[in-house]
Amino acid sequence: METKYIFVTGGVVSSIGKGIISSSIACLLKARGFRVTIQKFDPYLNVDPGTLNPYEHGECYVTVDGHEADLDLGHYERFTDIKTTRANNITSGRIYQAVIDKERRGDYLGKTVQVIPHVTDEIKRRIKQLGLSGKFDFIITEIGGTVGDIESLPFLESVRQLRWEMGQNSLCVHLTYVPFIHAAKELKTKPTQHSVKKLQELGIQPDVLVLRTEHEIPADVRRKIALFCNVMPEAVVQSPDVPTIYEVPIVMHRQHFDEIILRKTGLPVEGQPHMQPWLDFLAKMHCAEKEVKIALVGKYVELQDAYKSIDESLLQAATYNDRRLRLTDIHSERVDDRNVESRF
Repeated sequence: METKYIFVTGGVVSSIGKGIISSSIACLLKARGFRVTIQKFDPYLNVDPGTLNPYEHGECYVTVDGHEADLDLGHYERFTDIKTTRANNITSGRIYQAVIDKERRGDYLGKTVQVIPHVTDEIKRRIKQLGLSGKFDFIITEIGGTVGDIESLPFLESVRQLRWEMGQNSLCVHLTYVPFIHAAKELKTKPTQHSVKKLQELGIQPDVLVLRTEHEIPADVRRKIALFCNVMPEAVVQSPDVPTIYEVPIVMHRQHFDEIILRKTGLPVEGQPHMQPWLDFLAKMHCAEKEVKIALVGKYVELQDAYKSIDESLLQAATYNDRRLRLTDIHSERVDDRNVESRF
């Protein structure tokens, strides 16, 4: 089969879980027997996250080939058991560096080098690079930042062009936030409507909307969003808060998310994804009664994502050994025997 491309974009606010949704899509498709990989395109001008302060960007995830990458690649690997490389994480810095190197070599034959087509062509080349290997049925591409960010525009323009070039072999999943106003006790859909409108202004019509929410979104509200955003009602799904990120693929599957993707990319929907190992893991996590206490000593323990892979490794190790993890964070500059004992 021809390689299918899924583009995941986000709106309203950052940090609402594009990486988890991308990972969940990959998890469900892989469970259906498809060969899948995920790539992250970040709009910042750093060549890679290796020199970024943890206060700026959380942990730096190191891939199997030694590349220093975005922490979302850790989620990709944990959700799919795939191995990522430097080809799975591209920044604006790497794109512009490649374009400038070509210009210095004379590859553009003296032409005026511009964002369109030269920068966008380089982005498109990187997006299609993994697909051209013939190793994958689906390439999931997460675009960092939010719709409306000026630094994301070249990436979104590249997505717009690829959507026209690829036709049914591509689709766009747009993740957006539906806030609950406690004073009014109402869910507000306007932020989502404006986010989608901004995406449409850039020439991209989302095929699927994933609504990030802290409260259940009633069916009539989802139909309203579908109407105003020009999306089929069945292609509007919600991603509510759950006790653990590992429940997200299950929540998505219950709403037929994977089936929607298959239909929109012209593939038959046959059977169910093989999710039993995933369900067994969740059962172990929820049923564990014995507790294991571990102290994590580090300089950046007050940051939630600074040691994300260590935290997740400890959680999974505890779960597979039928234990509930009780993780205590201790700042490296304030550690002593009495401090550790008091925290336990």
